[in-house]
Amino acid sequence: MRTRLVNLRVAADDRAGHGPDTVPAEILIEGEKITAVTGPGERAAEADERRIDLQGQLVLPGAIDGHVHFDDPGFTHRENFETGTRSAAAGGVTCIVDMPCTSLPPVTSRANLDAKLAVIEPKAHVDFMLWGGVSANALEREDWVTDLEDVVSEGVGAIKVYMLSGMDTFRDLEPARIEAVLKETRRLGVPVGVHAEDRELVLGLTERLMARGRNGPLDYAASRPAAGEVSAVSTLRDLCRRTGARLHVVHVGSGEALDVITAAREEGLPLSGETCPQYLEFTEEDLASQGAILKTAPVVKTAADRDRLWAGVANGDIQHVATDHAAGEWPDEKHTGSIWTDYGGVPGVELLLPYLYSEGYRKGRISLGRLVEVVCAAPAAFFGIESRKGRLAPGYDADLAVIDEDDSWTVKATEMHNLNRYTPLEGKTLSGRVTSTFVRGQQVFSLGRDGSGSFGPAGSGRRVKRESRVDP
Repeated sequence: MRTRLVNLRVAADDRAGHGPDTVPAEILIEGEKITAVTGPGERAAEADERRIDLQGQLVLPGAIDGHVHFDDPGFTHRENFETGTRSAAAGGVTCIVDMPCTSLPPVTSRANLDAKLAVIEPKAHVDFMLWGGVSANALEREDWVTDLEDVVSEGVGAIKVYMLSGMDTFRDLEPARIEAVLKETRRLGVPVGVHAEDRELVLGLTERLMARGRNGPLDYAASRPAAGEVSAVSTLRDLCRRTGARLHVVHVGSGEALDVITAAREEGLPLSGETCPQYLEFTEEDLASQGAILKTAPVVKTAADRDRLWAGVANGDIQHVATDHAAGEWPDEKHTGSIWTDYGGVPGVELLLPYLYSEGYRKGRISLGRLVEVVCAAPAAFFGIESRKGRLAPGYDADLAVIDEDDSWTVKATEMHNLNRYTPLEGKTLSGRVTSTFVRGQQVFSLGRDGSGSFGPAGSGRRVKRESRVDP
């Protein structure tokens, strides 16, 4: 059956920046694919087609959140794949990419990947990819290269490593070991994402602060200064020069670290970075007032850092925006009595697109076209699925986020859809609200008039595999 979405608007293809932001359109869908995006009435209706009137709302490609921790299996007291992907659907995110480190066993081999898939596939409300990973634990295996080859051949979107990890089940790597991994990933044609903080600097500061009995949110911030990010990213730049491997710095929080990435790209190095809404919204002053609710690693920094990151989102220095969705068990893990033992991480997948639409596009920080780039097209390209996701175009999956541009609403954790519901954005008013989400032509979320949401069945989301190589 053909579906025709009518009475809607899409982002205009106005690269010169002189025309309207949106234009009226109709979208035709056959099965799971878009067959046409036309002006109103340009294609004749068919007798048996289904017609959906979107009442003048904006339709964007479904967002891709390339950095989430859905904790399944192994840590499902924090999140699980059903609640995480349900939350994604409510926020207009049609594909997520789940990290390899926060599940048991971690995704560092084919057997581990298969074990994870058996658990999560029946739960998915939206499409998903997986990161693979290499940890110090994995390198203890003599055949770690074979394990890496296996997960790459199974279509993981990218490989994750840590320069500083707090997980015993996924330990960090020193630069020499990262270099060994990069030589293999370059050969295999897959990018590497890195948690970039200087291990010795951060652990040394943490030890000294704790020894002096310092236990406030700003003490935690002092333990993870911008210098830690700058040092780590500079090391990655040097590794990139030596290996030629495609490297990506996840959750950049420092403007100076972004400057290092930008200079490396100007040098022609294949180094890029992403940031998250928390770094675009909050500063250390907010951390001081909110405490552990805003505890993340890296930590939020200064207003100048925030401004530099927004500029990077606008001008392309930041490749894409993701959430690092990582919910702790609420409230126990966020109120342990010490900032050092409070869980570090915030949920965010449901608010990615609404936040960037409201605080980016509607406030004039980024264009609508740039919004689509940073949450749709660019992550699709990074994860090697740019031939099927990230655009409203014929032949692409019919992944759609429908936004009521006239609706202003207030963020309330109790109305979110992930498992543990807290957010540092509590009480913030956003302009524009996701009212419907479609994955491959199937409606997986609908916002009711009373503010409640209805969802498609769990298991309707499918795994997506990386299709394109990064050329050496």
